Amino acid sequence: MLKLFFVESVNKYGEQVYRLNTAGYLFFIVLGLLFLGLAVGLSKRKSLTFSTKQLVFSAVAIALATVLSEIKLFQAPMGGSVTLLSMLFVVLIGWLYGPAAGILTGFAHGILQLILGSSIYSLPQMLVDYPLAFAALGLSGFFSEADRGLLKGYLLGAFGRFFFAFLSGYLFFAYYAPEGMDPLVYSALYNISYIGIEAAITCVIILLPPVDKAMKEIKRMALS
Repeated sequence: MLKLFFVESVNKYGEQVYRLNTAGYLFFIVLGLLFLGLAVGLSKRKSLTFSTKQLVFSAVAIALATVLSEIKLFQAPMGGSVTLLSMLFVVLIGWLYGPAAGILTGFAHGILQLILGSSIYSLPQMLVDYPLAFAALGLSGFFSEADRGLLKGYLLGAFGRFFFAFLSGYLFFAYYAPEGMDPLVYSALYNISYIGIEAAITCVIILLPPVDKAMKEIKRMALS
């Protein structure tokens, strides 16, 4: 199956990895659009106006998250990075429209991250690192009606992404752990070094009164 959608290559560390070929790009673009459509279809309300508005908000959120993911405040070895609030805009969809819409939008964003040239070591690693890790950001939707829901939802979504990144680090990249260090500890420290820092910065920004006011206005517009 890999040969249908991927080509083999060697990364800068001399490891064999896979990258998407033309068929792979087309397949994952269609798959991403399908999940974005499902996110709209599973919104809390079913009117055409609401669904159209949700599609626009979801598409803009994914676009902003993608652009901001390229603005790296800190780049860790082996690919992890602290970005300029990129996770926030995926979390935002769950907070606006609930967990189903948030998770599916996150899944679509993960596929887009995959399309943008990420290295793939195996199919299980690809699923854990991209669609599942970014889909976890949509867990924010479980706090869509809660007081301080965006902050709580962001923390849950960021933890969900950390969990999958930690799992990937332990299952697929344990050999990078320094000699004598438990791979569980290595994976936890490595992934918290960028996901945790970005989450802390974002939480401070979310708590700023002007940002809090702006987010409430965005929610009012999204749901009106």
